Amino acid sequence: MKSLFNRLAGVAVVGAVLYSCASIGRPEGGAIDETPPRFVGSTPAPGALNNNRKKVTIEFDEFIKLEKPGEKIVISPPQVQQPEIKANGKKVVITLKDTLKPNTTYSIDFSDAIQDNNEGNPLPDFGFTFSTGSVIDSMVVSGTVLNAANLEPVKGMLVGMHSNLADSAFTTIPFERVGRTDSRGRFTIRGVAPGEYRIYGLQDADQNFYYSQPTEMIAFEDSLIIPAMDERIRLDTLWKDSLTIDTIMERTYTHYSPDDVILRCFKERVLSQRLIRSERPESRKFSFYFSTQADSLPLLKGLNFDETNAFIVEKPTGRIDTLHYWIRDSLIYKMDTLKMSLTYLYTDTLNQLVPRTDTLRLVSKIRPKSEKELEKEREKKEKELEKAKKKAEKEGKEYVEPTVFLPVDVYAPGTMDIYDYISLTFTEPLATVADGAIHLKQKVDSLWNDVPYDFVPDSLNLMRYNVYADWVPGESYAFEVDSTAFHGIYGLFTDKIKKEFKVKKPEEYGQIFYNVTGADSIAFVELLDAQDKVVRTVPVVDGKADFYFLNPGKYSARLINDTNGNGVWDTGKYEDKRQPEKVYYYPQVIELKANFDLTQDWNIHEKPLDKQKPDELKKQKPDEDKKKRNQNNRSSGNNR
Repeated sequence: MKSLFNRLAGVAVVGAVLYSCASIGRPEGGAIDETPPRFVGSTPAPGALNNNRKKVTIEFDEFIKLEKPGEKIVISPPQVQQPEIKANGKKVVITLKDTLKPNTTYSIDFSDAIQDNNEGNPLPDFGFTFSTGSVIDSMVVSGTVLNAANLEPVKGMLVGMHSNLADSAFTTIPFERVGRTDSRGRFTIRGVAPGEYRIYGLQDADQNFYYSQPTEMIAFEDSLIIPAMDERIRLDTLWKDSLTIDTIMERTYTHYSPDDVILRCFKERVLSQRLIRSERPESRKFSFYFSTQADSLPLLKGLNFDETNAFIVEKPTGRIDTLHYWIRDSLIYKMDTLKMSLTYLYTDTLNQLVPRTDTLRLVSKIRPKSEKELEKEREKKEKELEKAKKKAEKEGKEYVEPTVFLPVDVYAPGTMDIYDYISLTFTEPLATVADGAIHLKQKVDSLWNDVPYDFVPDSLNLMRYNVYADWVPGESYAFEVDSTAFHGIYGLFTDKIKKEFKVKKPEEYGQIFYNVTGADSIAFVELLDAQDKVVRTVPVVDGKADFYFLNPGKYSARLINDTNGNGVWDTGKYEDKRQPEKVYYYPQVIELKANFDLTQDWNIHEKPLDKQKPDELKKQKPDEDKKKRNQNNRSSGNNR
């Protein structure tokens, strides 16, 4: 009997092992496991004192995996040598490479990196702490990092603290305590000792834990951070069923503050002036790209050509940071290589602007065609011409060689907005515009009457011209241009143009009027569409920002306190302790219908910054929302 019992027991054990191995996945159609792993023990113990172990082993109640440990797991104090972090069955093993500091609290913030192996359920906000001394520093500081320009939550940004209150600490020494933002922009810094601190955000590209590169995104708080804690009471409700309350219990918990720090991150404007690159994308055009805008054009001198009146200079950004030189003279643009000297202002090692002269050789990226290739093209054209002539002769027509016109893109939609205008965009700069060749007519009864207009070059695009007129709502118009009206600098003329359109009626639009409180004396409001893109901008005048003639649709708004009054949002500068200009969002997306006027009261300080931007406008979505969507997709797939 004993032998039989042992054999049966052995079979049961083997069966159990095989079942556990075979049950890693969830049977199709079963309930989805949404329970995260549960902590069961560790070496050293949580909160251990006088610990000198550099290896930490944490055990859970099920098999686990780590998601993006390099991004999500943060150790304080920060480690110069990257620690080794591995998942091993039901355990996480962390091996520190740096020498442990004496009398220091070490905290390992896992965020939601720990997940169960089957369904990927994350263990949220998990942290582990021990001390090399006789005291555990238990203060916690938390908050949110937002992009200063658009209040978008910033994921994966390092947030650090210094007890050294000097401004230079941020740029010279590593952080003392650190955390990292999650998908909601939230951060938590654990193991903080009582005292006064400065707090910073850093997109730590070189992983040295201090601000060393001007291209890194940063944030800083003007006020000091003073950690505190207090005992609070919360009410927990126990339910008999979904409708009946069983018991309401009071529970005491420790509240750590501050827990609402808002850091607005930004990238400083790079003021170092230098020539980034020069290129000649085609034979008739070459370009210079500078690191920042200058006050004047560079001085160009041809070394193998005469530069006098040889170019038309295009500034596509409206500033002197990108320059395109269109070559007028065919004797110059047919040259394989252009040699020139370029004198411009350059930022030296003392951060001073000094003249600098570079000698450049610009070769067209488009390879000149060989004589053999040109001969093939000529033969091909002759064959096509002969074929076209025979076709015309067969049809009893006289062959007329087609004219090659200067291409032009005409913006004149069939339904014109009341505030809109006509645009003509050419493929090259214009040499001349024929007087009297442009005609704008309004249909009155059955007649077309000429109406006045303004034809002006675009302020940013050298190859674009705009036609402005006072449109009469609901009326029909015709825009016509005679052939050969526009002459490009390379000899081509435009073909004739004709566009007919009708202007919308006022009742096809809606209006939104914002009554703004809390803004600075100089501010402007950007009206946004459902994709967070700017539709229109108006200044705040006497607390009002009014938007007329809006097409039906969804809108939100963003207000910028324009500190320097230049009409655009400006970034900050740490050296000058200058924060970026403040941005506020209207906390709702409004659906506007035709022939409706909406008046919205907007107190820009009514909600904290991290609660202002509507969720549907945010590009950075919480990871848990993505996970729920994936689970729902899998669940619906199993039910099919």
